[in-house]
Amino acid sequence: MKAFLFGLVVSAAALAAVAQPAAGPRDQPIEARGPLGPLKGSLLAPAKAGAPVVLIVPGSGPTDRNGNNPLGVNAATYRLLAQDLAAKGIATVRIDKRGMFESSKAVADANAVTIPDYVADVRSWVGAIRRSTGVPCVWVLGHSEGGLVALAAAQAGSGSGSEVQGICGLVLAAAPGRPLGQVLRDQLRANPANAPILDQALAAITRLEGGARVDPASLHPALHPLFNEAVQGFLISAFAQDPAQLIAATKLPVLVLQGERDLQVPAQDARLLAKAQPAAQLALLPDTNHVLKAVPTDDAAANMATYANPGQPLAPGVVDAVVRFVTVPGKARP
Repeated sequence: MKAFLFGLVVSAAALAAVAQPAAGPRDQPIEARGPLGPLKGSLLAPAKAGAPVVLIVPGSGPTDRNGNNPLGVNAATYRLLAQDLAAKGIATVRIDKRGMFESSKAVADANAVTIPDYVADVRSWVGAIRRSTGVPCVWVLGHSEGGLVALAAAQAGSGSGSEVQGICGLVLAAAPGRPLGQVLRDQLRANPANAPILDQALAAITRLEGGARVDPASLHPALHPLFNEAVQGFLISAFAQDPAQLIAATKLPVLVLQGERDLQVPAQDARLLAKAQPAAQLALLPDTNHVLKAVPTDDAAANMATYANPGQPLAPGVVDAVVRFVTVPGKARP
């Protein structure tokens, strides 16, 4: 009986070993050179060697490599995107922005940044990824404000510079198609609760667009976080960028990916980008919001609830659109 039982135990263990699925892709640490210290991120790659690599550039504010921030966003959009792309044979690098999270030592002050600073970081990441993985070029996916950074980073890559830049092409996900000052105006006007402070806010945006700073003490306290003195240099830099002009000058392949239930960046912005660059591919996804989650209704509360739900998968069509774009033969440029 003992021998029989032992035999059963051995057989069960053997069967368990056979049935055990192969370990999936796991995050690996990766670094790029920053101004004062390293920029840090996570490389998630499929087992197959030579996979295309997508660099995910985060959106505005203190957004981490997973797409979350301490201001109430916990959708894990970038982590989910990386996992889904790995399952489709595509590698990704998710990054912490300079001065934030594990990239905190890259600069002394995370607020003292400009769009050109983030552009320099994207280019540093592209070089580091190419050296680490051996790929000839890197696809750059910019989400929200990250799309503006991606467009600016690709400018030196237009035309003959594309070989030096090392960028295969761009994916602009929920990216603005107008200068950010215009986008911010519309966001403020869309909320009726902003009526008492709207005039001050609009005047501040106009002043920053002209390159001048605003005295926060002259503003309503509710506007102090938005127009904090520490971030005004960044706002001046960001407001000076015109995404339509940038995409018009970009000769690299571009995919404009936009959800039609985005409460922050409307679908019209995607259409403006596509109009400015007729060679770009446009993918409008119904029932998809700013954090690339599915929202089947116009209910704003239901839309915002997805921002705090990391367990909700990405909306249908998001990953497939990226996969098709990245894997089309002839798209990548060394």
